[in-house]
Parts: sequence; C-alpha cells; structure tokens
Amino acid sequence: MHIVPEQPHHAALIEDLLEESFGPDRHKKTVYRLREGVAALSELCLVAEEDDGFLRGSLRFWPVSIVVDGAEARLPALLLGPIAVHGGLRKTGVGTLLMQEGLARARVLGHRIVLLVGDEPYYGRFGFRRVLAENLRLPGPVDSERFLALDLVTGALDGVCGVVDTFRPDDDMTASNAAPSPAPKWAPME
Repeated sequence: MHIVPEQPHHAALIEDLLEESFGPDRHKKTVYRLREGVAALSELCLVAEEDDGFLRGSLRFWPVSIVVDGAEARLPALLLGPIAVHGGLRKTGVGTLLMQEGLARARVLGHRIVLLVGDEPYYGRFGFRRVLAENLRLPGPVDSERFLALDLVTGALDGVCGVVDTFRPDDDMTASNAAPSPAPKWAPME
C-alpha cells in the first residue's frame, strides 16, 4: 500500500468510497456546505492505494476561514475531511496512515489550525480536542461535542473566538495571532 497524492483519475473511485462510507445525505451536513464552491487543497489530498490501483482510502483538506469575533479579521484554517476507508479494510491502520501523512504535510506547508467534525476518542490520538474548538462556531447545525480542533502550532487557537466560514481567495487573512511566516498557498484540485 502507498499513500500518494490524489489524482484526477481517483475522483470517481473516491466518490464511490464516500457514498459507501457516508451515504447520499452527506451533502446536507454543515461541513459540506463549507466546501461548496471551494476546491480541496491538492497538496493535502491523499489516497491509500495498492500497486494494482485498488483504492483503500482517501483523505481531503479544505481551506476555511475563522471570522474572528470583534476583530474584522479572518484567520486561515484547514477543514479536514472526509476521511474514508474501504469497508473491508477498516481498523487495519489505513486511516491512521492517511491522518499521519496528511497532518505531517500540513505542518510542513505552514498551516496552523485544523478543524473537523468527528469522534474525539478516535481523533484525539492525533491531537484533536473539543476544548480547542469550544470558542469556535460552525454556521449550521452540528453536534458541538464532535466539533474538534488541532493547533499544528502550539497556541495558534489561544484566545480565538469566531465563526468558521467558507474560504474566499480575496479574504483579508490578517489577525493578531496569524502566522508570522507567509500564508499557505491555496492550490485548488484540478
């Protein structure tokens, strides 16, 4: 098995995997609405596949913004998901490998904050915590206990309160606690 960047020929296979894993109603969820009209980040979209091309799993990251309360600023963040593993291969470590590789790449690229909706007992082992997201809000219904965050740079979420919004390329991405290094480049999927 290899963890490789997602390619255009993976699209139909990934869609089938997501359909199998999450069903047709997944598009109604708040996190899917944050992805509408926004391309996934190609440098962070990964698949796990066999030498024969069999797709074992998929992981995607999306750019979002945190509209900081009272600051008229938008802080860049990543929205992780969906992550999906072929049904017969769950609990074999495929998801863990995808998560580890995806988060490692995000760190190398200079990203500071990752958000997701998922189960803390599973995602907690990667550093995701409910407490890091408790001052953040999503723009639609979600089980708040499942809204988790990870600060890839320690303290990146300290004092941040606000609502998560769709990323727009023309957003003013300045904030008092924004990364001192250049903002990550948002490269859409082709």
